[in-house]
Amino acid sequence: MNLIETSLDGVLIIEPKVFADSRGYFFESYNQESFKKAGLDYSFVQDNESKSVHGTIRGIHFQKGEFSQAKLVRVLEGNVLDVVVDLRMGSHTFGQHVAVELSGENKRQLLIPRGFGHGFSVLSETAVFSYKCDNFYMPASEGSILFNDPELAIDWQIPPDDILLSEKDKKSPGFQQYCRAPVFFSSEERK
Repeated sequence: MNLIETSLDGVLIIEPKVFADSRGYFFESYNQESFKKAGLDYSFVQDNESKSVHGTIRGIHFQKGEFSQAKLVRVLEGNVLDVVVDLRMGSHTFGQHVAVELSGENKRQLLIPRGFGHGFSVLSETAVFSYKCDNFYMPASEGSILFNDPELAIDWQIPPDDILLSEKDKKSPGFQQYCRAPVFFSSEERK
């Protein structure tokens, strides 16, 4: 696998080695031993999958406190713009984001450590999104930030009239509201 650093410390693009021929392809989407050899020591405990239609934006979501989560995300079918926001108070990239196109075709994955917000927009007709988490989901610890907060200035690559949101995501607080009552991530949660 090939690891590509992003502008956010710890957020990595992972390009697996794909073996393709006239029959199709094969690749290891996750190998704990390979990850450990690359210095990525995660113990994933939960896998999630979603299917969404074009224009859907899911995010910006995070888990707070002891239930914060690192994620390894990928797209099985379709094409998404995956967005990660640095929510680590005191980080030199606090409030900055990276956006990476993930697709069933490019087979790229994104490793998102604890301490980051995450979301994605669906650029294709539909997309099947899969992710591994290193901690169990706890509804009471869930947090979110408004997807179109002007301070974050994220270009989701979806025309405004085509955006589809959950009711929960429509009501998310803005980034400044998050900053006034931030969720502090300890060094242990940043792994």
